[in-house]
Amino acid sequence: MSSVFYEFLIFAIPIIGALTLHEFAHAWVADRLGDPTPRSLGRVTLNPIAHMDPIGTLLIFLVHFGWGKRVPVDPSYLRQPRRDMLLIAAAGPFSNLASALIFGLTLRFIGTELSNYLIAFHILKAAVLINLVLAFFNLIPLPPLDGSKILACILPTPASRWYQAQWQYLSWGLLAIIALQHLADINILGPLIHTPTGLLFQLFTGFNLRL
Repeated sequence: MSSVFYEFLIFAIPIIGALTLHEFAHAWVADRLGDPTPRSLGRVTLNPIAHMDPIGTLLIFLVHFGWGKRVPVDPSYLRQPRRDMLLIAAAGPFSNLASALIFGLTLRFIGTELSNYLIAFHILKAAVLINLVLAFFNLIPLPPLDGSKILACILPTPASRWYQAQWQYLSWGLLAIIALQHLADINILGPLIHTPTGLLFQLFTGFNLRL
């Protein structure tokens, strides 16, 4: 088995799983809070096909940045829009943190036995890493990431309206930061993602993580 195919196999399953769970969590919480939109679009499902954006998924494997298919939400169906939108936005990152905890504890308690099955062992480690990275990346308060929606729901109403009015410009800022990361090798987002990822990876799994 070639090293490229082996690496692809190890990361493909956790990436698809983490993205699927993330988008499903948004859809499930929105559905539970009274918005029928995600269910009508077939998004309240753990079927990866319903949540994969072809371009976003391809870019993840090519440049290590991508996205799933956004879950549409109609706030007019929500009883308490600010509170409910906060819960919907937070559901995605929270689901990834919960997954990282479950996979991490599995590694902590049966990692020695799993080390005899290298593919399963490495897939599980990759699952913890990818879920943590996805969670912390999405918590960055720049649109269209979940962190921007969470911050908009927390801010006082006047500040929230001003902040949301800047989303179009801030989204270009996020793209510029990502471009600088890859083209100029400037590590801007690293401290926001890698530091908490490394700490929780070690806490959950008992293994050190070199990022």
